[in-house]
Order: sequence, then structure tokens, then C-alpha cells
Amino acid sequence: MFYFTTCDSPVGILTLASDGEKLSGLWIKGQKYFGGEFLGEAKKKDDLPIFLNVREWLKDYFAGKKPQINRIPLLSLGSEFRLQVWEILKKIPYGEVITYGEIAEMMAKKMGKASMSSQAVGGAVGHNPISIIIPCHRVVGTNGSLTGYAGGLDVKVKLLQLEGVDMTRLHYPDGRKIL
Repeated sequence: MFYFTTCDSPVGILTLASDGEKLSGLWIKGQKYFGGEFLGEAKKKDDLPIFLNVREWLKDYFAGKKPQINRIPLLSLGSEFRLQVWEILKKIPYGEVITYGEIAEMMAKKMGKASMSSQAVGGAVGHNPISIIIPCHRVVGTNGSLTGYAGGLDVKVKLLQLEGVDMTRLHYPDGRKIL
């Protein structure tokens, strides 16, 4: 059985999902792939301890306190490839970015391959079911493009700015600079 709740945030309404003990989803309202496959089966339950813990984590995050991912027990549901990509995402330091190409190189090495498609990595990053906490917003294109964020590029910019990322080398996919 899965449970869900919602909470307000500076980037919009967030929906949280859990198996009752671990966080299995965090989506921004309107996000692509919202809810994954299981939210239709979930029961609303606002007072689960895990949801209270996540709300506290989010409060700290949006206050710029750099909360650690390991404060939240996570239940990531996905293919082995996606799980491995999400493990890499968890290691991206607060306030830093990494490229899809760099993750592809790491995955190729891990899998014993000469190379790996950045698009395959992008698909895994885009399907991350635990936004913000598993920081997929910290992944950018090799040329500095903010391409690909399921929660929307404006949200990605807000999260990166909150974290103090140097935005001077980053831009929107159409080439516009970030203001």
C-alpha cells in the first residue's frame, strides 16, 4: 500500500508518496511523469512520520540549510539502469552541477562499455521519482544548457539559484541567458 500527501513550497505544490516508511515519490505539481505508476493506488494520509520528516527536510532546503539526502529514507522504484543513474545524482554536491555527458561516462565505465548515450541518461534523470531530494535539477547539458527538467525550466532555475550555483555559464535551451 502506498500513501500520499501534499505540501506547499516556494516552487509550487508538492506531492509526496510513501510505502509508509520510506519516501518513494516527490513531484512538483504539473511535473512530467507526475505520480509514476502507483499514485492511483495510493491512499491520502497526511500524518505519516516520513511525511513529517520530508516536510522538515524541505523547510531546511528552501531555507538554504543544505540538508543531507541521508536524512530521508528513500525507496527508489525503477529499472537497474535508472537506479544506478539516481545513485549518481545523489552524489552531486549541493550548489554544483554535472552534465548528462559526465553521467554517461560514469555509467559506461560502471557497465564496462566504451561509451553510453547521454540521451539514455537523460531519460533516467527525467524519470527520477523523488525530485529535489534526489537532485536531478543539478544536471545540465554539456554546453551549459538547462535542457530537460521534468518540473519545468523555471523551477530548475529557482532551485539552482537557491543553491547558489554560478549561473553565468548556464543558459536556456534556446540560448537565452538566465537573468
